[in-house]
Amino acid sequence: MGDETMTEVRGTVERDGVTVGYAVHGSGGPTVLLLPTWSIVSSRMWKAQVPYLSRHYRVITFDGRGSGRSDRPVGAAAYSDSEFVADALAVLDATATESCVLVGFSRGCPWALQLALTQPERVLGIVCIGPATRLAPKLEERTQWTFNERHESSEGWAKYNRHYWVEGGYDDFLEYFFGKLFSEPHSTKQIEDCIGWGHEIAPERLVDTEVAREDHLPPERLTQVSCPVLVIHGAQDGIRPHLEGALLAEATGGSLVTVEGGGHAPHARDPVMVNGLLRSFVDRVAPRPVRRTWVRALSRPRRALYLSSPIGLGHARRDLAIARELRALRPGLEIDWLAQHPVTRVLEDAGERVHPASAYLRNESAHIEFEAGEHDLHAFQAVRRMDEILVANFLTFADVVAETPYDVVIGDEAWEVDYFLHENPELKRFAYAWMTDFVGWLPMPDGGSREARLTADYNAEMIEHRARFARLRDRSVFVGDPDDIVDGSFGPGLPGIREWTERNFDFAGYVTGFVPERVDRATLSYPADGLLCVVTVGGSGVGTSLLHKVLDAVPIARRLVPGLNFVVVTGPRIDPASLPSVPGVTLRGYLPELHRHLAAADLAVTQGGLTTCMELTAARVPFVYVPLRHHFEQNFHVAARLDHYHAGHRLTYDEAADPLVLAEAMAKALTTPTDYRPVADDGAARAAQLLADLL
Repeated sequence: MGDETMTEVRGTVERDGVTVGYAVHGSGGPTVLLLPTWSIVSSRMWKAQVPYLSRHYRVITFDGRGSGRSDRPVGAAAYSDSEFVADALAVLDATATESCVLVGFSRGCPWALQLALTQPERVLGIVCIGPATRLAPKLEERTQWTFNERHESSEGWAKYNRHYWVEGGYDDFLEYFFGKLFSEPHSTKQIEDCIGWGHEIAPERLVDTEVAREDHLPPERLTQVSCPVLVIHGAQDGIRPHLEGALLAEATGGSLVTVEGGGHAPHARDPVMVNGLLRSFVDRVAPRPVRRTWVRALSRPRRALYLSSPIGLGHARRDLAIARELRALRPGLEIDWLAQHPVTRVLEDAGERVHPASAYLRNESAHIEFEAGEHDLHAFQAVRRMDEILVANFLTFADVVAETPYDVVIGDEAWEVDYFLHENPELKRFAYAWMTDFVGWLPMPDGGSREARLTADYNAEMIEHRARFARLRDRSVFVGDPDDIVDGSFGPGLPGIREWTERNFDFAGYVTGFVPERVDRATLSYPADGLLCVVTVGGSGVGTSLLHKVLDAVPIARRLVPGLNFVVVTGPRIDPASLPSVPGVTLRGYLPELHRHLAAADLAVTQGGLTTCMELTAARVPFVYVPLRHHFEQNFHVAARLDHYHAGHRLTYDEAADPLVLAEAMAKALTTPTDYRPVADDGAARAAQLLADLL
């Protein structure tokens, strides 16, 4: 994961020859220690908690011995419960932590309880998630199998066996175990994460951790825990029975939250709910002064919160156009924008109010750039791997709408808001509008059957969300027309994308954000003579490779088309100075009115992003576009829409990598008459009318 906003202080502590890696996140408020669990996973299991909690508290994590950045000592004695408890105390000492709230998961819960018994003055409270304390018998299906004896069967819980692990069955065990751990539907990403972490420890060392398991604290000892205790346990936990959590809460005099429908790890599968419980618990056991203002309902101005996707700058331009139309329909409307760089730069240039909480958002553009290869971005997988960013950003959003009453929330492809509102519909306290210009996750052909299953699973979850909570979105707005929707199915047994979208969306038509017209290039300080090619790759840094390929092709293109000059626009996240100087080429950075430069051009070269391609189509400018490899939206959704408009000359990146092929494509585009379908210019007004009804 790439995220330029994440900060942490890392360190190590050595105890009896074993080095343990820890990290400290944030610095304000009380300290929360997120304990490790079974060494089959690392402290990354807390990735959905750390960003949010560290905005409010000082948060410490450490990798349990056998995982992550910690050593992997040999022998069962090194993995006894007492060793993990001593490691936790060593980390508290190394970080100068006098007192803290302990949060344990599964096997980490007994360690939290032992810490509270041995050092009660340092423990403010304990949260136990899916506790594995052996207060209740094993699940019935596990009782017939033993860990140390060799079994003839390798089915079901027979896989939980030392011989099976070290004799070639470890991968099979990981898939089975984590499939049981996450009993909730649509948990593919959580299972995938845990299997990956499970491969970080050798099966022989995992055997050591299991052999070392001791009998945990007896119930009579648990009654001596003096601090507040909260237990969170899934009713459908497939690893430890729910009775175990109930007995622990009873023994400690603590509270019990049952997650009906939930499995063993609700902090990973239902992080919004769990993070809310954690914050409420910490604030209760370590209260701080509160300063708050409440405004009477009739004294409040009409106010909208607008979220504009940071993946490319096209959303910002169309959202500004819609906002202008919305203000015309509802005078006096105040709009706050919750957005990230580079969108914030566009908004600030336009004089808009960016909400201060925008500074807390984790940067999605940085993640996308981290995921990208050479003109290669597996968009579906990149979004999947952005899960911890999406959780953190939703929780920032949730804090904002909890503190300030908004009449309407508008999310332009704010995926985290739409997803987690459907997962937590009780959090909706405003009118809500969702906007998008594509519907449906689609597999790339070389992803095979696995990717086809994953995309179908994501689509199925979205369809289930909408069927169960149709009331949640007050408006679903498709930025385009029904004919712009790609043909095809959401997956086996699922409806067709076009028919489902037509039933579930209103259509605004395409939103250009400007009135299409040719622009006099003299107004942009370009020479009136000769031909002008504008090259642009959007608002992220993903297009750097394509810019280099275009620069390689410039000398050939200028020989094929005498008088052809180039303006290469790098955008806000690529430094023009990082590109070589080529005769006939002017390098420009971020241009706030890029659409005017495109409309002044005789030719353009771009990626396959929808906004730039549709701006060129609206201005009737010939263009060559090169979709990012493995970017399903650019290769399927955008390409289908451009085909509908008879617009653009498409090249694969492999074709564009040949300077002659790219130069010849530019020359051909210049000499081929455009027969584009016209792009309507009233999309912003139509979208604003749909939104205005909510005010």
